[in-house]
Amino acid sequence: MPTAHSPSQEIESFYSDHHGWLRSWLYKKLGNAFDAADLAHDTYLRILAAGNPPEPEHSRRYLARVANGLVIDLYRRRRVEAAYLQTLSLLPEAEAPSEETRALALEALMEIDAVLHGLPDKARRALLLCKIDGMNYRDIAEQLNVSVSSVEKYIARGLQACYMALYDQR
Repeated sequence: MPTAHSPSQEIESFYSDHHGWLRSWLYKKLGNAFDAADLAHDTYLRILAAGNPPEPEHSRRYLARVANGLVIDLYRRRRVEAAYLQTLSLLPEAEAPSEETRALALEALMEIDAVLHGLPDKARRALLLCKIDGMNYRDIAEQLNVSVSSVEKYIARGLQACYMALYDQR
Protein backbone atom coordinates (compact mmCIF):
# COMPACT_ATOMS: atom_id res chain seq x y z
CA MET A 1 0.00 0.00 0.00
CA PRO A 2 1.47 3.40 -0.98
CA THR A 3 2.28 5.76 1.83
CA ALA A 4 1.20 9.37 1.83
CA HIS A 5 4.00 11.90 1.61
CA SER A 6 3.89 15.24 3.36
CA PRO A 7 4.16 18.37 1.21
CA SER A 8 7.69 18.97 2.50
CA GLN A 9 8.71 15.43 1.52
CA GLU A 10 7.26 15.95 -1.95
CA ILE A 11 9.17 19.20 -2.37
CA GLU A 12 12.37 17.63 -1.07
CA SER A 13 11.95 14.74 -3.48
CA PHE A 14 11.14 17.10 -6.37
CA TYR A 15 14.29 19.08 -5.61
CA SER A 16 16.63 16.12 -5.14
CA ASP A 17 15.32 14.29 -8.22
CA HIS A 18 15.80 17.23 -10.60
CA HIS A 19 18.23 19.78 -9.19
CA GLY A 20 21.33 18.28 -10.79
CA TRP A 21 19.58 17.96 -14.13
CA LEU A 22 18.34 21.58 -13.96
CA ARG A 23 21.80 22.98 -13.11
CA SER A 24 23.31 21.00 -15.98
CA TRP A 25 20.58 22.19 -18.38
CA LEU A 26 21.13 25.79 -17.33
CA TYR A 27 24.91 25.44 -17.59
CA LYS A 28 24.53 24.29 -21.20
CA LYS A 29 22.37 27.34 -21.96
CA LEU A 30 24.48 29.88 -20.07
CA GLY A 31 28.02 28.48 -20.16
CA ASN A 32 28.55 29.67 -16.60
CA ALA A 33 28.26 27.48 -13.50
CA PHE A 34 27.60 30.42 -11.16
CA ASP A 35 24.71 31.78 -13.23
CA ALA A 36 23.36 28.25 -13.65
CA ALA A 37 23.39 27.69 -9.88
CA ASP A 38 21.74 31.06 -9.22
CA LEU A 39 18.98 30.49 -11.78
CA ALA A 40 18.39 26.91 -10.59
CA HIS A 41 17.91 28.30 -7.10
CA ASP A 42 15.61 31.05 -8.39
CA THR A 43 13.62 28.49 -10.38
CA TYR A 44 12.86 26.45 -7.28
CA LEU A 45 12.04 29.60 -5.30
CA ARG A 46 9.58 30.71 -7.97
CA ILE A 47 7.90 27.28 -8.00
CA LEU A 48 7.74 27.20 -4.19
CA ALA A 49 6.31 30.72 -4.08
CA ALA A 50 3.64 29.72 -6.60
CA GLY A 51 2.76 26.78 -4.36
CA ASN A 52 2.05 24.33 -7.15
CA PRO A 53 4.85 21.90 -7.95
CA PRO A 54 4.20 20.01 -11.18
CA GLU A 55 3.04 16.45 -11.51
CA PRO A 56 6.07 14.10 -11.48
CA GLU A 57 5.73 13.19 -15.17
CA HIS A 58 5.90 16.88 -16.14
CA SER A 59 8.59 18.02 -13.70
CA ARG A 60 11.48 18.59 -16.08
CA ARG A 61 9.37 20.27 -18.73
CA TYR A 62 7.92 22.59 -16.08
CA LEU A 63 11.35 23.32 -14.59
CA ALA A 64 12.74 24.06 -18.05
CA ARG A 65 9.88 26.45 -18.84
CA VAL A 66 10.28 28.39 -15.58
CA ALA A 67 14.08 28.42 -15.85
CA ASN A 68 13.96 29.53 -19.49
CA GLY A 69 11.86 32.54 -18.46
CA LEU A 70 14.50 33.39 -15.88
CA VAL A 71 17.25 33.06 -18.52
CA ILE A 72 15.36 35.52 -20.71
CA ASP A 73 15.02 37.88 -17.74
CA LEU A 74 18.76 37.57 -17.04
CA TYR A 75 19.71 38.45 -20.61
CA ARG A 76 17.23 41.31 -20.69
CA ARG A 77 18.61 42.66 -17.42
CA ARG A 78 22.17 42.45 -18.71
CA ARG A 79 21.20 44.24 -21.92
CA VAL A 80 19.51 47.06 -19.99
CA GLU A 81 22.41 47.27 -17.54
CA ALA A 82 24.98 47.43 -20.38
CA ALA A 83 23.05 50.23 -22.09
CA TYR A 84 22.77 52.14 -18.82
CA LEU A 85 26.48 51.74 -18.06
CA GLN A 86 27.34 52.81 -21.61
CA THR A 87 25.26 55.95 -21.13
CA LEU A 88 26.91 56.65 -17.78
CA SER A 89 30.35 56.30 -19.32
CA LEU A 90 29.55 59.32 -21.49
CA LEU A 91 29.06 61.54 -18.43
CA PRO A 92 31.91 63.57 -17.00
CA GLU A 93 33.27 61.88 -13.88
CA ALA A 94 32.06 64.74 -11.68
CA GLU A 95 28.47 64.08 -12.79
CA ALA A 96 28.56 60.30 -12.35
CA PRO A 97 25.91 59.06 -9.90
CA SER A 98 26.78 57.22 -6.71
CA GLU A 99 26.64 53.42 -6.59
CA GLU A 100 23.38 53.63 -4.64
CA THR A 101 21.83 55.94 -7.22
CA ARG A 102 23.04 53.64 -10.01
CA ALA A 103 21.46 50.62 -8.33
CA LEU A 104 18.15 52.45 -7.83
CA ALA A 105 18.15 53.71 -11.41
CA LEU A 106 18.91 50.26 -12.76
CA GLU A 107 16.07 48.77 -10.71
CA ALA A 108 13.70 51.43 -12.05
CA LEU A 109 14.87 50.73 -15.61
CA MET A 110 14.20 47.02 -15.09
CA GLU A 111 10.68 47.77 -13.87
CA ILE A 112 10.03 50.01 -16.88
CA ASP A 113 11.43 47.32 -19.18
CA ALA A 114 9.10 44.74 -17.65
CA VAL A 115 6.10 47.03 -18.12
CA LEU A 116 7.03 47.75 -21.72
CA HIS A 117 7.53 44.08 -22.52
CA GLY A 118 4.07 43.40 -21.13
CA LEU A 119 2.58 45.57 -23.87
CA PRO A 120 1.71 44.43 -27.38
CA ASP A 121 4.48 45.22 -29.87
CA LYS A 122 2.76 48.16 -31.58
CA ALA A 123 1.73 49.77 -28.30
CA ARG A 124 5.30 49.48 -26.99
CA ARG A 125 6.80 50.84 -30.20
CA ALA A 126 4.31 53.72 -30.38
CA LEU A 127 5.00 54.75 -26.79
CA LEU A 128 8.78 54.62 -27.28
CA LEU A 129 8.63 56.51 -30.57
CA CYS A 130 6.58 59.22 -28.88
CA LYS A 131 8.35 59.50 -25.54
CA ILE A 132 11.94 58.62 -26.45
CA ASP A 133 12.23 59.76 -30.06
CA GLY A 134 9.79 62.67 -29.71
CA MET A 135 7.81 61.73 -32.81
CA ASN A 136 4.31 63.09 -33.34
CA TYR A 137 1.30 60.80 -33.71
CA ARG A 138 1.03 61.24 -37.49
CA ASP A 139 4.66 60.21 -38.04
CA ILE A 140 4.28 57.27 -35.68
CA ALA A 141 1.15 56.19 -37.57
CA GLU A 142 3.09 56.25 -40.84
CA GLN A 143 5.98 54.29 -39.40
CA LEU A 144 3.73 51.64 -37.84
CA ASN A 145 1.39 51.63 -40.84
CA VAL A 146 -1.68 52.29 -38.69
CA SER A 147 -4.16 55.13 -38.23
CA VAL A 148 -3.55 58.12 -35.96
CA SER A 149 -6.50 56.90 -33.92
CA SER A 150 -4.69 53.58 -33.36
CA VAL A 151 -1.56 55.43 -32.25
CA GLU A 152 -3.63 57.38 -29.72
CA LYS A 153 -5.01 54.10 -28.34
CA TYR A 154 -1.56 52.46 -28.26
CA ILE A 155 0.00 55.35 -26.40
CA ALA A 156 -2.93 55.56 -23.98
CA ARG A 157 -2.55 51.84 -23.29
CA GLY A 158 1.20 52.24 -22.70
CA LEU A 159 0.74 55.20 -20.40
CA GLN A 160 -1.97 53.36 -18.50
CA ALA A 161 0.37 50.38 -18.00
CA CYS A 162 3.08 52.73 -16.70
CA TYR A 163 0.61 54.42 -14.36
CA MET A 164 -0.63 51.07 -13.04
CA ALA A 165 2.94 49.92 -12.42
CA LEU A 166 3.85 53.19 -10.73
CA TYR A 167 0.96 52.87 -8.33
CA ASP A 168 1.19 49.07 -8.18
CA GLN A 169 -2.41 48.54 -9.28
CA ARG A 170 -1.98 45.52 -11.54
